[in-house]
Amino acid sequence: MTAMAWFLNSYCHDILNILLYMTYVMYNFFKYGVWSMSKLQRPVTNRLRETRITAGLSQGDLAQSAGITRQALYAMEKDQYLPGTEVALQLARTLGTSVEDLFSLRDDREILEAELPAGHSGALTSTRVKLAIVGNRLLAKPVTELGDVLNYTIPADALILGAASRKKRSVYVQLLKSQKDVERQVVVGGCDPAIYLAGEHVRQQENSTSVVGWNMTSLAALRALRRGDVHVAGIHMRDPRSGEYNIPFLKRHLKDQAVTVVRFATWHEGLLVKEGNPKQVRGLEDLTRPDVRMVNREKGAGARLLLDHLLSRYRIPSQIVKGYETIAFSQVGLGRYISEGKADAGIGAQAVAQLYNFDFIPLQEERYDLIVPTAYLDSHPGMKVFLDTLATRTFQREIEALGGYDVKESGKVIRQ
Repeated sequence: MTAMAWFLNSYCHDILNILLYMTYVMYNFFKYGVWSMSKLQRPVTNRLRETRITAGLSQGDLAQSAGITRQALYAMEKDQYLPGTEVALQLARTLGTSVEDLFSLRDDREILEAELPAGHSGALTSTRVKLAIVGNRLLAKPVTELGDVLNYTIPADALILGAASRKKRSVYVQLLKSQKDVERQVVVGGCDPAIYLAGEHVRQQENSTSVVGWNMTSLAALRALRRGDVHVAGIHMRDPRSGEYNIPFLKRHLKDQAVTVVRFATWHEGLLVKEGNPKQVRGLEDLTRPDVRMVNREKGAGARLLLDHLLSRYRIPSQIVKGYETIAFSQVGLGRYISEGKADAGIGAQAVAQLYNFDFIPLQEERYDLIVPTAYLDSHPGMKVFLDTLATRTFQREIEALGGYDVKESGKVIRQ
């Protein structure tokens, strides 16, 4: 083949591929209402690039064998358009495989459009996510946000295929479990890691129902509930003026929403220090010593509210507390700071002290309540079994074994 003939052949193939591309664009517009051709907006799995790399071919070598330009092959591997029949057959022959192995249709029934929660602007393809149907929205949150350990132990509900261009935080996801199981999933925002144990006990009661805990502060959980990002908010916040737990904060943040308050547990909050208390920390005043470094929780956390309240009561300026600005974003994370020697003390639950074999100096009893929109008590298919599980003796015995939990009122409706 002369250079001119090869050029004309490549040119014709490229024109054909452009026409095919425009056909897919029109198909995409009429089916999805968008012009974008990202790979999530058509149900095709593209394995061209990985197959080429496995075969040890460069883009230039494969493009020449298929009679197309390297730029055209690059566009195909990037999912900008699909090849025509002749080019697809030539690619498959060169790579020693079938067209179906290079390009295959996904099952449309397994692909759903989901919304990333507030604060997320996008996610990478193949990101593992947990799903939740809250109201009429399907939410997807990366499993990595569960933390280092749970990221490897909690199975994902779906994989992100890519961005959906209609909305900023909209993505397409491919399900890894049945849609029915997703519908029965209860999402709880809060900071108590014991919620994962509740989820395991729920599964024992009813295998198709599960509980997902998203780690966030009490205040953040209330805001997430108000936005409709979670089904349940777990909170422990003591109002310094009235001394009442949780209810005053509902009046401020959920005053127009009908909610039911269910007691999860009562625990002791206090100072966590390493076993043997090497710095001899006895109380809050020891946090002002120059040889003692603390680790704090972020604003909106119950432990942070307690610390700020006690500092105010004893007229201790936060500026003289070493480590006040050092933040741990979970109770377990706070324990890890102390365990690794990055801090000498921090305020947390007694169960965390027992987990790390720390000494514990009690400061205050905390009431951890679950705030549930009253409508979900009947409308959510998994809510009843979740709340009923809290009152079972088997669950309560296990929570007690964590240390520091009082479960006498677990599952009790505090306010309706």
